[in-house]
Amino acid sequence: QVQLVESGGGLVQAGSSLRLSCAASGITFAGAAMGWFRQAPGNEREFVAAINYDSRSTYYADSVKGRFTISSNNAKNTLYLQMNSLTPAGTAVYYCAAGDIFATAPGLYQYWGQGTQDTVSS
Repeated sequence: QVQLVESGGGLVQAGSSLRLSCAASGITFAGAAMGWFRQAPGNEREFVAAINYDSRSTYYADSVKGRFTISSNNAKNTLYLQMNSLTPAGTAVYYCAAGDIFATAPGLYQYWGQGTQDTVSS
């Protein structure tokens, strides 16, 4: 059984940083793609960042490029998202996801965490 558990969300001021973690179990990172998505109230779930575990390739949404960094600790089976220079537009529930394909579309990821709320005040 695959489980993804996010942590690290919270309430911060604009300009601050947060690091999200996603602890994975029941899944082998080798050959997998992992991603971070976010969903604000009334909006669709949107892509934030992804990492391919074989090639170590990463990809970011334009809105977070240069401010967010996706990484992993394979020994701990944990995915991270370092978020710097946060803005109120980043207020959302953040989800980690795992799948077979290195992609930006949510529908291509098979497994999802329960999400962690990040709120950025102005």
